[in-house]
Amino acid sequence: MSASLDVVIVNWNAGDQLAACLASLAACDDAAALRVVVVDNASTDGSAEGLERPDLAVTVLRNADNLGFARACNQGAALGRADAILFLNPDTEVSRTGLGAARAVLEADPRTGIVGARLVDASGATQRTCARTPTGRSLLAHTLFLDRVLPGRVASHFRLDWDHAETRPVDAVMGAFLMIRRPLFARLGGFDERFFVYWEDADLCTRAGQAGFAVCHAAQAVIRHRGQGTTEAVKDRRLFYFLRAQALYAGKHHGRAALMGVLAAAFAVNLPVRLLRALARGGPGEAGAVIRAGRMLAAAVPALLTRRPR
Repeated sequence: MSASLDVVIVNWNAGDQLAACLASLAACDDAAALRVVVVDNASTDGSAEGLERPDLAVTVLRNADNLGFARACNQGAALGRADAILFLNPDTEVSRTGLGAARAVLEADPRTGIVGARLVDASGATQRTCARTPTGRSLLAHTLFLDRVLPGRVASHFRLDWDHAETRPVDAVMGAFLMIRRPLFARLGGFDERFFVYWEDADLCTRAGQAGFAVCHAAQAVIRHRGQGTTEAVKDRRLFYFLRAQALYAGKHHGRAALMGVLAAAFAVNLPVRLLRALARGGPGEAGAVIRAGRMLAAAVPALLTRRPR
């Protein structure tokens, strides 16, 4: 990797995963070219302590409150100057050559604006993380679980039909590893901070495509990814933020009717189905999380209906 790279990691109670992520960055071939910013969103588990390393340039920015993933990403990006930014989840570990492989794809074509990596689980199996650009119809269908009920007729959001084994343009990549040209990031105004967490990556990729830039999957950039590493313990808020962000994306890109349809589907079908599943499989605790998520979503509806697209 010939040029420097700013790496932004948003941390919220990531435990030992953050230290392991930093260790992998320090051990990669391009460690000397990295400038890492860890933005800590008011963690309480001590994971943001003692992160300084002699073999890696690390800056820690501490927020007094949890400001959300999108806003924290923007904060971290503002502290850097490199011509490319990598947004990396703390529950990832980069391979020795992964960053260089992704950067090579980004630099190969000036029309490529965003690059994602091939994320693998602990066993080495590839996760299908490249996604389709959501339409108003697909957002409604997915909220109704029609992609699971009618898989042959309703395409899934993620490209489950493709093995992710080759480098190629895609509609969207996951924010767990998202490399973007800094001038493009600035042109787009960064992440839309109305997305507290979830769907901010799809929104950024959609806007990059609208600006005339390609999004590309770099198959040779292999990154280990645990998934849901820092939100596993807050299932009610995780579900709430996901459904809220899905509705927000629908309204922003497809209008008020799409927003209303997604919200109606969430209350009429999505949440009741999740509640029945929770009662059948997880018991009262799981069911309580679904109920709390529904209450939070109901409280968020007035603000969603009065927000103007950005």
